[in-house]
Amino acid sequence: MNKTGELDRFDLAILRELARESRTAVQELGSRIGLSSTPCWNRIKALEASGIIQSFGIRVDPAKLGFPETVIVMVTLENSTDTTGNAFEQGLESIPEITEAYLVSGDYDYLLKVAARSSADYEHLRDKLMKLPGVKRTKSSFMLRKIKVTALPI
Repeated sequence: MNKTGELDRFDLAILRELARESRTAVQELGSRIGLSSTPCWNRIKALEASGIIQSFGIRVDPAKLGFPETVIVMVTLENSTDTTGNAFEQGLESIPEITEAYLVSGDYDYLLKVAARSSADYEHLRDKLMKLPGVKRTKSSFMLRKIKVTALPI
């Protein structure tokens, strides 16, 4: 990354490689993109310090962990005040099966991604969701098949 914060070809190459396989050793990564280990490591640290790289992680198969159903839930709140939204958002923490939550524009207020063991399990989760502060209504869609999951096009 240069002094103005712009990414150069090495930074972009590092991001592409790490998005594909975050466990790549620095020496191997540097070799792939044409840098020695130390400059490669320094660039990774700079990308982390700037917030471009937020974390390193793994992708797991929810079905193999007992959660074969993924449900997308659109939530409408009773009103759009900060108090209602904050109370709802805090309430989400009490339901660990909600794996992602987004405040969205459009017909709904929030979009949630929920991991469920079965449709009956989701019914129980939906009841818990409906009891969260400010929830007016929900609309749920079960994901039938995963088509594409990728990193950003770097």
